[in-house]
Amino acid sequence: MRTYKQVFSELKHAALIPFFVIGDPDIDSSFEIVKAAIDSGADVLELGIAFSDPIADGPTIQKADIRALDNGVTVAKALEFIKKVKAYKDIPIGLLMYYNLIFQYGLEKFYEDFHNAGVNSVLVADLSIDDADEIAPAINAAGLDTVFMVTPNTEVKRIELIASKTTGFIYTVSLLGVTGGRQELSDMVRPLVAKLKSVTDVPVCVGFGVSTAEHATQLAKAGADGVIIGSRLVKIIEKNPGDTAKAVTEISTFLKEVKTAIAAV
Repeated sequence: MRTYKQVFSELKHAALIPFFVIGDPDIDSSFEIVKAAIDSGADVLELGIAFSDPIADGPTIQKADIRALDNGVTVAKALEFIKKVKAYKDIPIGLLMYYNLIFQYGLEKFYEDFHNAGVNSVLVADLSIDDADEIAPAINAAGLDTVFMVTPNTEVKRIELIASKTTGFIYTVSLLGVTGGRQELSDMVRPLVAKLKSVTDVPVCVGFGVSTAEHATQLAKAGADGVIIGSRLVKIIEKNPGDTAKAVTEISTFLKEVKTAIAAV
């Protein structure tokens, strides 16, 4: 299974990391969309498992969760979805999700099953680093990498603690607030990337509010090891109900534009 370490060591530019909610708008369309993202240059995938109360997410991702849930997506179906993606291409996959889903599935069983399916890491959006020891034994036993979040108001000592417990990459939240597209990058993100780079060698990947190729270019120039784009892509799905082919075309075009931009940095 291809690892984060392999990807980040081999790339000559920032990694392109698109995010999608599994099963949005439905399982079959979602699979076609994810395949298109891979074919358009994704280096890593970040996938969400739909949850009824996604507190870290803005309206765009919330509506994607609702679409997926309305179409019957469950944790078990997400597991099978990931197996299909890995059969299509061995690309590193990180999950971004909420703790209740893991707890209900069974902690040890969840991490073991999803790692066996091809998942590299699981970022639990509503679990702070202070509670990391609750899940660390199960993560380590399953052989997963750890990914934790840093935000613009995280103090240096806490950044160092997070970095010490991270083996995959640091998910760097670019702004104060929830997910969602923004017209401009937050002015907090560049100093945050610089701060992280000064205290750790763990890869730094930036998400939340990254909406354009120009944003991605700015982040790559600021030293980010990866650029995570979610709401902009999910919005395309939302705007094309019942027209998977059009969503695929628009997502492919956009991701290729972003890939070209960051590869030129």
